[in-house]
Amino acid sequence: MYKLILVDDEVQTRNALCNYFPWDENGFEIVGQCENGMEALEFIQKNPVDVILCDIEMPVKSGIDLAKELFADKHKIKIVFLSAFRDFEYAQKAIIYGVRDYVIKPIRYKEMVEVFARIRDELDNDILVPPSSHSDHHTVINDYNYNECVISEVIKYLENNYKDASLDGAAHDVHMSAKYLSMFFRDKTGRYFSDYLATIRMQKAAQLLKDIRYKTYEVALMVGYSNPKNFTRAFKSYFHKSPKEYRATGKSTRSSVL
Repeated sequence: MYKLILVDDEVQTRNALCNYFPWDENGFEIVGQCENGMEALEFIQKNPVDVILCDIEMPVKSGIDLAKELFADKHKIKIVFLSAFRDFEYAQKAIIYGVRDYVIKPIRYKEMVEVFARIRDELDNDILVPPSSHSDHHTVINDYNYNECVISEVIKYLENNYKDASLDGAAHDVHMSAKYLSMFFRDKTGRYFSDYLATIRMQKAAQLLKDIRYKTYEVALMVGYSNPKNFTRAFKSYFHKSPKEYRATGKSTRSSVL
């Protein structure tokens, strides 16, 4: 069993979380409850903890402050944030300090199962890493490499699956929730996931249009558009010319760099 603490200034929320979710069936044991980040730090100094499920806004020491301090001290504790707000600034800070996921209140049972299944998998994988890789120079996955690996995996997924690619599919590949990956991707690349996918599809479509064996509607289907009119509209918006015009000139007015 992995050891979990709940950190929330609302007693009712903590009690509900304790009773609402079958932690033991999912591989976790609640070993403590804290009202704020300061209490959580004091608890962690005296007790082993693997995971923190933590509210963001709390008195004395907020969830962000707690995550920041644990990040600075290079703790390997996994943190999942709870919040009643879909605030991108919060998500940005969560990503910077290595928070592994972000659950929006009111909490959905299915989402909790998915989030903590991913956390459990991460913890299982950490155990399998050779001890030498836990040194300061070779952490399990240091934060920079972790971010780079996630983005690299998402881009590889999009390039290999652009026809049927989805945010849910990419999230499954990198063991994140879809909404958290969406915020993570935007923070790390400066672009929306959907825009990046559209760019890849347009670039692939441009390559396919150079092959006269394919009709326009066939190209549309090959890059994930079931409606040829939607494809033509998207293509013209991206390249400033229709697929037919592009095929005639063989050149685009947009850079092919993603």
